[in-house]
Formats: sequence, C-alpha cells, structure tokens
Amino acid sequence: MGGEGWLFLFAVLMAAALLFTSVFFIIMFSDLECDYMNPIDLCNKLNQFVVPENLAHAFLCLLFLLSFQWTALLINAPLLAYNVNKVVITKTHTFDATEIFRTLPQHKKESFIRLGFYLLSFFYYLYRMIVALISESE
Repeated sequence: MGGEGWLFLFAVLMAAALLFTSVFFIIMFSDLECDYMNPIDLCNKLNQFVVPENLAHAFLCLLFLLSFQWTALLINAPLLAYNVNKVVITKTHTFDATEIFRTLPQHKKESFIRLGFYLLSFFYYLYRMIVALISESE
C-alpha cells in the first residue's frame, strides 16, 4: 500500500474516532436534557474532549496539506477555520456549567452538524482509500 492509501486509511480511522466523539457529545447533551446528568459533570466530561478533537482534525488537515491532497484539504478547510476561530481567536471552545442550559440548543445543533460532516468525510476518505488501492494494484 502506497502513501495515498495509507493516508486515507488513517483518515478513515480518524474520521471514525471523530464520529464517535460527535455521537458521544450528542448523547451527553441528551442526558443533560433528560436530567440524567448535572451540568457540572457534563462540562467536566466534555471539556476534556474538545481540544483533542480539534487537534485531531487539524492534524488530519496538516497531513492533507503535506501530501498535496487539495480536495480533501478544501473539504476540511471550513471546519478547520471554524475550530481555529473558536479555540484560538475567541477562546469559546469550553463548555460553561452556568451557561449550558441557555446554550444547549446551539451546542446540540453544532454537534449534529459535526456528526454529519464527519460521516460524509468518513465515506469520502473510504472512497479515496479504495481508489488509491485499486490504482496501486494496476
């Protein structure tokens, strides 16, 4: 398996992990809505995943940049820009237990959008991995 095949295999695995985190966030927000969890516990659990999730996505984008995969980089650029704005510029990436009920619909909507993005990305990376493997075998 050549470089492109390995890259997209890694991207498929990374997208699967990011899909898992998005589903986890959605489940945790639903638990908060149903009063199965208190806001402090929710924020403590979710805040430990926010920066690693964003770093994983940024690392994936860096790999696409270094391997000249412009289409994959272009697909990921809007989410990367959003994450950079949220983490580096405005520093609004953490969840606040005192504000979580007021901002819960916005956080749920963002989580569902991320879930959809990561799901589409997963299938795109899977397709690109298969294409790379087929082109290598010929």
